Amino acid sequence: MKKASPEKTGVNKDLKAESLAESCLQHELRQKIPFASIRAEAFLNLLRTTDKLQRQLQMALKPHGLTETQYNALRILRGAGDTPLPCSEVGERLIHDAPDITRLLDRLERNGLIRRQRDLKDRRIVLSQITAEGLAQLKKLDGVVESSVDQMLGHMNQTELRQIVRLLVKARNMEKNSRKS
Repeated sequence: MKKASPEKTGVNKDLKAESLAESCLQHELRQKIPFASIRAEAFLNLLRTTDKLQRQLQMALKPHGLTETQYNALRILRGAGDTPLPCSEVGERLIHDAPDITRLLDRLERNGLIRRQRDLKDRRIVLSQITAEGLAQLKKLDGVVESSVDQMLGHMNQTELRQIVRLLVKARNMEKNSRKS
């Protein structure tokens, strides 16, 4: 039985893409010495890519007077629907850890984007809920953010995006993976 050539199986294409990716970050950073390991290179690629994507999103949100974290908090509250959320739960759901969630919510409340009230059962808990103005602001921003995401990731096909999602979930679930070993 005749073996398929590397060109037909796509092996050479994958190796070329792999070596391009390996040298790309090293070139971007103008680093002469190779990375200590593929893990180190993968980690630095994640950090570099995250930084680039975050800056792009920040630039899209800046003209609208919101930071990424404020935008994220508003989306969390919109996703909660009519159910007000405690400060701690908003903080737990944020993409980035916010050291002072109270101050973050203070700013959103001052701008009329959320309202807060004490829990009737436990006065120590402050509940937050998005306002009509906050919903309107998010509605305007949905298109802006979607356009920004399309700009950043539109060059990738569905299969590539699913693969990235799968690998990032796997990387993020390191605690679960290390317990299996």
